[in-house]
Amino acid sequence: MRYMVVIEKGSSSYGAFVPDLPGCIAVGETEAEALTLIEEAIQFHLEDMKAGGLQIPQPASKSTFLKWLWLPD
Repeated sequence: MRYMVVIEKGSSSYGAFVPDLPGCIAVGETEAEALTLIEEAIQFHLEDMKAGGLQIPQPASKSTFLKWLWLPD
């Protein structure tokens, strides 16, 4: 399975979360660290869900970038 990961840049760190896995988050000092940590968080999150007898959700989130041509004043 492939889950979409959202990376957000903060003032002093990067955060990562998985929209299809509520509560699955990670924070790192760099984008690369946040990505490494979210991979681990996904694995632990899914293992915990399985151990708890919960159904593993199928990936459903998607993303895209839109070219924004107009900027408000």
